[in-house]
Amino acid sequence: MKTHYKHILGNGYKHALAAFLALTVFTFTGCKKDFEKFNTDNTGIGTGKFQVGLVFPGIQSAVFGEEGDYQLNQNLNADCYAGYMMSPNPFRGNLNNLNYSLVDGWNQNVFVTSYTNSFFAINAIAKAGARTSLPDFWGIALILKVETMNRLTDKFGPAAYSKAGQTFKGTPYDSQQSIYNQFFLELDTAVNNLNTFVKANPGKTPFQAYDMVYGGDYTKWIKFANSLRLRLAMHIVKVDAATAQTQALKALDPANGGVLTTNSDNAAISGGGYHNPLNVITTGWTDIALGASAETFLVGYNDPRLPKFASPATDTRFAGQYKGIRIGSAVTNKPGYNGYSVLNPQTIVSPSSPMMMMTAAEVWFLKAEAALRGWTAAGDAQTNYTTGIQTSMTQWGVNGSTYINDATSLPIAYVDPSNATNNSPAVSTITIKWDGGATNEQKLERIITQKWIAMFPEGQEAWTEYRRTGYPKLFTVVNNNSNGTIDTQIQIRRLAFPQNEYSTNGDEIQKAVQLLNGPDNGGTRLWWDVNKPNF
Repeated sequence: MKTHYKHILGNGYKHALAAFLALTVFTFTGCKKDFEKFNTDNTGIGTGKFQVGLVFPGIQSAVFGEEGDYQLNQNLNADCYAGYMMSPNPFRGNLNNLNYSLVDGWNQNVFVTSYTNSFFAINAIAKAGARTSLPDFWGIALILKVETMNRLTDKFGPAAYSKAGQTFKGTPYDSQQSIYNQFFLELDTAVNNLNTFVKANPGKTPFQAYDMVYGGDYTKWIKFANSLRLRLAMHIVKVDAATAQTQALKALDPANGGVLTTNSDNAAISGGGYHNPLNVITTGWTDIALGASAETFLVGYNDPRLPKFASPATDTRFAGQYKGIRIGSAVTNKPGYNGYSVLNPQTIVSPSSPMMMMTAAEVWFLKAEAALRGWTAAGDAQTNYTTGIQTSMTQWGVNGSTYINDATSLPIAYVDPSNATNNSPAVSTITIKWDGGATNEQKLERIITQKWIAMFPEGQEAWTEYRRTGYPKLFTVVNNNSNGTIDTQIQIRRLAFPQNEYSTNGDEIQKAVQLLNGPDNGGTRLWWDVNKPNF
């Protein structure tokens, strides 16, 4: 593991943005101190398009960050909790996040990057007057803000949001419900700003020089914003069905600009010198491998995307097979498990592979669930389901026609050739082909399972959907070192707040714990994570 961080900036942005970040990114000693510092620092951002534009490559690259931050922010939590991956590195003597012995120093890093590298920079853009002088740029900033901070709140729950950077005596936390409501309002502003600009300036791309996602195409940013709204709406469907439906229908209204429908719409970070952080984590550090849950589905389904997603094992005992590692395994010191399958460094995690924030395939599966729930604007559930599979297959350049009609293949049992303690029978019996006579619960399991495969390797959203729906059915941790705070069968629900917040923002963090309606540990459910049936 490495813990360095380097902002990746393209062309002429690097030195100008580095100078900006030297003024705005502060030593992280607790959120309160950072927010106070931000209120008193003079960032010196000019009000012109060029000066404001220079800030955006750093904000975009920080959604995932480089390898050091990405490993701590997502890879050693959500990517593994989602069943996609597991580490062959016995970090901290096999007492770490991956067996529920949560490492405070690791998880604090999420706060560091979310606030200092993104939230504060976006606040600085607002202070520079972009809300009124550059409403189109401000629209992009709001979309990136929602994308970034949703990742934070869906890990921890309550978070400093509405008052972040505005107070000197402690930073209040907002409830997750309040944060989601603010997300929807910010997406309203973003879509309105961009639609207004496009209508008045057809074909103009003033953001092109600063755009690591869509090359300045505002129509695609609008689609991403609407699709993000649809995703967030589905997150809250079990806790607030009325708001979920209202927001989903707004997202699906073609008058608002549409949603992602084809792979050319996919929202991904790339270019400008940015490289896929999973490449180094996989090849240079050998710190991550395929998860056993990914193996059980991808191998069991004879999934044609498997060679794109992973490389065959190199261990001579099972060379050529696809073999993952079960989460929570007591892995031995390197190179003990290094011969198991890893993410394919030539395809899905090559240095130039884009980091996907959202794909069209995911949106088709969101529409499939919306249709299953009777929201007529979403269309037909079966059509959306099969289109989602086809869209994912096309994304990876494979033929999925046989796969879509496979009504017999099942997930396989897991066998660990190194330690039989880790073995497990398959925990899911769901097949691939759509079954119109199935129950809604069975149909939802199909939809979420296929969405989970299509989103690989984006573990943040996959973990969220597992917590929300219970699907796909994942292997539990082999060793649970949470001291009873996390139920092995229910699995981990969140990360605990950083301990630094208790020493630097004590009064407010205590209020935040009250908003959780449970203890500050990994077993407490988030606001939208409601313990009740899906239907």
